[in-house]
Order: sequence, then C-alpha cells, then structure tokens
Amino acid sequence: MQTVHKIILGIDPGTLLMGYSLIAVHHKRVTLIEMNVLKLSSHKDAYERLQLIHKKVNELIHQFKPNDFAIEAPFFGKNVQSMLKLGRAQGVAIATAMQAGIPVTEYSPRKIKQAITGNGNAGKEQVWKMLRSILSLQEEIVHYDASDALAVAMCHHFQNKVPLSDSKKLNGWKDFLSKNPERIVKK
Repeated sequence: MQTVHKIILGIDPGTLLMGYSLIAVHHKRVTLIEMNVLKLSSHKDAYERLQLIHKKVNELIHQFKPNDFAIEAPFFGKNVQSMLKLGRAQGVAIATAMQAGIPVTEYSPRKIKQAITGNGNAGKEQVWKMLRSILSLQEEIVHYDASDALAVAMCHHFQNKVPLSDSKKLNGWKDFLSKNPERIVKK
C-alpha cells in the first residue's frame, strides 16, 4: 500500500444539499476516499441546517484528518436571499476547518471547471465524465453536488501539484512520455 502524502477535503456548499469529497494523494497518484452529500431538510429552520453543516464537516475532519480544505465560492446570482443563505453555509464550513487548524482555499466555479475539463464553461455532466476518467471511477453519480465537491478537491490538488522533479527541457509529447511512463493510462 502506498503512503498517503496528503488528504484533501472538498466542499460544494449548499443549504439543502452540501456535497463533500475526500481524496488521498499518494505522491503521483490520487484516489477517492469518499464522495457524498449531506441532505438538509427544508423543513428544518435555517440555523438548524447550519448546525448540521458544522457537525458534518467536523465529523469528516476528525475521521479523515485532511491536510487541506478546498471549497467552491458561491457564484453571484440574481437572488440576493439565496446568496446570503449560501454564504452562511460556506462560512460555517470554512470556520469549522479553520477551527481545526486546516488551511482553507476557495475556488470559483469557473476555475474548478477549467482545472478539470480545460473549459471554464463546462457542464456538470462533462466535469463528472472527466473526473471518472482521471480517477478511473466506475460508479454512477447520484448527486452532482457530490461530484462538484470532488471537482473542488481535484482542482486544489492540481493547483498545488509539485512540478516534475526533472527540470530538463522537454522536446514534445514523446519526450515527456518517455521520461514519465507512469503517467500513461492504458485502457
């Protein structure tokens, strides 16, 4: 078994569904630990839902001991009330991570899509297909909030990836592949 170099907790904040995902980075390999959603009843009052978000993020932190916390920034929509509610949910998740001493990084939805698919305007289905390919996942998606959280964690991994230790100049893809055979995925 490979030694885990880093664990990243990714969060897609929401007031009815909060997506979360944990990935393990084994130097050059990334594996999915867990990907799911926290369902928050619309019948509960807003403060009870915020308390449940705090409780779930706290549980994930204590169970998996992530090194980094990455969260999707809310995009600016037309409904101000929705933005306020979403901002509160995001704030509770961030405060929970900060209280645990975990570094927090926030990414815009466009940045996340760009990091995963190369297209900042990609749809949720396209992002999920690319994540399945990158991580060789077999499961089908139940909630896109969960895959969005996985995209947040992978975006963070890509942003903080250590450059190749071989700093020699490469002469095209053939040269790159010959110097990095472990990066070739055979299907």
